[in-house]
Amino acid sequence: MRTSSTSSRLLAATALVAALGLTLSACGGGSDKSSDKSSSDPGSLKGQTITYWASNQGTSLDNDKQVLTPELNKFTQQTGIKVKLEVVGWADLLNRILAATTSGQGPDVLNIGNTWSASLQATGALLPWDAANFAKIGGKDRFAPAAIASAGAAGQDPAAVPIYSMAYGLYYNKKMFADAGLTPPKTWDQLVSDGKALTKDGHYGLAVEGGNGSENIHHAFVLAKQRGSSWFDASGKATFDTPQNVAAVKQYVDFIASDKIAAKGDAEYAQNQTITDFATGKAAMMMWQSAATSIKAHGMTPDQYGVVPVPTQTEGATGDAGVTSMVAGINVAVFKNSKHQDAAVQLVKFLTSTPEQKILNGTYGSLPPVKEAQSDPAFQTPDLKVLAGVLGSSAAPLPQVPNESQFETLVGTAVKNLFADAAAGKAVTDSSVKTELTKAQQQMPAS
Repeated sequence: MRTSSTSSRLLAATALVAALGLTLSACGGGSDKSSDKSSSDPGSLKGQTITYWASNQGTSLDNDKQVLTPELNKFTQQTGIKVKLEVVGWADLLNRILAATTSGQGPDVLNIGNTWSASLQATGALLPWDAANFAKIGGKDRFAPAAIASAGAAGQDPAAVPIYSMAYGLYYNKKMFADAGLTPPKTWDQLVSDGKALTKDGHYGLAVEGGNGSENIHHAFVLAKQRGSSWFDASGKATFDTPQNVAAVKQYVDFIASDKIAAKGDAEYAQNQTITDFATGKAAMMMWQSAATSIKAHGMTPDQYGVVPVPTQTEGATGDAGVTSMVAGINVAVFKNSKHQDAAVQLVKFLTSTPEQKILNGTYGSLPPVKEAQSDPAFQTPDLKVLAGVLGSSAAPLPQVPNESQFETLVGTAVKNLFADAAAGKAVTDSSVKTELTKAQQQMPAS
């Protein structure tokens, strides 16, 4: 999923706890009172109006409107169904969704970060994508297995359908590496060594987004996974302060704290400033998910950077030790109690059709989760081929548990606090990391 602000997610976590215990009201943004929720005849849907909350995938909310409006007009021409579009920024999206699950004032169709799937699934607000519903959009087997695995809890029908797939890679500045006589690192020790060599003359080896809870979680998850650890046990109980998780978080925060290969100011970054620093040459490396479009917007051309998998603890690691990314991406969901459910499903069918997958993912620089679209030349660029390989062989989904959103908020905030300590010159130790993670664990609701 794309990133969002930590403060808003803290509020969202509180709201989610309430949402899980409430009976859900009817949701649906369309206004056509003549709609028939049970209708399966596409012709009978003509004239209906549905509301679509789209997530911010482009360089701005206005950019998304420019991208999506002609495609939605195309959908209206094909089906007669009108779409009221609202692009919602990541800082507000989860709060807006949670409010909609309890107020009944929500959209018919919405985008969700795939890491929220199980949490939102637990509210009961989203339409389950069982075999019958998947059949309406061409079948479940059209989608990459890794993308489906991040669409809801294991053993349950997915709560959403994948629409954009992403993975983390290590982006590096080719000229800065060549000038220093370096090759892209394959292990974390190599990354730190390269980072130190590249940190000079006002430039830094690495840029991180220390004030962004989601980014913190994504990297802490990978670093813990490489140590054979998770953040929940088999029953879904939080296990945040294990020695492996402590070591993972400390390793990440140490990029500022002890390694000093990232600038102290990065501790406050929460609005994609990492991309700006990388694209403008202030930092030689960054770990980011499918960043080509955003890098280009800052004037950096594809020939000026390369992408390789994120490092591992030891070169050539496999299994959990070889995980280099969480399965990143965006899903599209339908509110179960939408008054326009059939029309909403038709929009999902359109957005996940092979032609639209090529258009939308090609525009946003992401990967299509629809397998048939993946062979298009637009997705055979060097960077996307690397990221596709990561998704296929070294990515793992974040824990698909009901309390996942709280995990992201609380641990993301804990890491943010530790980055702030590092920026202030305070020592970041195993003990201080464990204290923050224990505090986060104690705030988790019961499974």
